[in-house]
Amino acid sequence: MEGGAYGAGKAGGAFDPHTLVRQPHTILRVVSWVFSIVVFGSIVNEGYLNTPSEGEEFCIYNRNPNACSYGVTVGVLAFLTCLLYLALDVYFPQISSVKDRKKAVLSDIGVSAFWAFLWFVGFCYLANQWQVSKPKDNPLNEGTDAARAAIAFSFFSTAQCSCSGTPWGPQPVRRPDSAAS
Repeated sequence: MEGGAYGAGKAGGAFDPHTLVRQPHTILRVVSWVFSIVVFGSIVNEGYLNTPSEGEEFCIYNRNPNACSYGVTVGVLAFLTCLLYLALDVYFPQISSVKDRKKAVLSDIGVSAFWAFLWFVGFCYLANQWQVSKPKDNPLNEGTDAARAAIAFSFFSTAQCSCSGTPWGPQPVRRPDSAAS
């Protein structure tokens, strides 16, 4: 791939899925996509409990429905955002305008910073609500592994988003032009 604006080759080339899959930012997006599935999947699957004595379900995080709702909402929206930016990764080599490429890269950086913040808030919120949960609310420890997984992967998502859209994150490999040698 010859050098081009903002880490891509020259526009108009044929789509190469092998090159796309090997790019670090694409790998990080797929990892982020999987992390978001783990977070919202674990909360949806085992984040709500009910007891025989009570007829209603309650959130495993301190009986706070907002904690479960926040985790599910952030997870689902992160999932959709990852799909959107994966589509942009596929389309990016076809963008011929340097200004449009710049907008795409800057939006990626801004969105990554925004998601790092949302994941950090989610990690702190879920960890706090888990810490103050009462053992009597869940005497059989049902769903505790899923609750811990959601907390852990919220933290991992914070770190992943902090690295993916920043200048100090993985950079595309630039190969020298053959004319320069």
